[in-house]
Amino acid sequence: MSPVFFAPTGETFAAIAAVGFFAVLALAAYIAFKALKKTMKMAMRMIVVAIILVIAVIGSVSLWWFSSDGVQRQKPPTNTRR
Repeated sequence: MSPVFFAPTGETFAAIAAVGFFAVLALAAYIAFKALKKTMKMAMRMIVVAIILVIAVIGSVSLWWFSSDGVQRQKPPTNTRR
């Protein structure tokens, strides 16, 4: 039994990049939340985190949307000889 490999498409790379972008900004939001613990009230900290997460969601969705072209490429016909 041989393993089946597939060639990743541009949409797959876009999805991976979008998830990575979101993860980095989510980590930045967490660090900002912890760093502002003693200097700001809870409501202000939540506003800062919400702004960072909104930017993360919008950025990752737009990265995925614009990186995947949506055009299905057809495979070239196979050459069969008898």
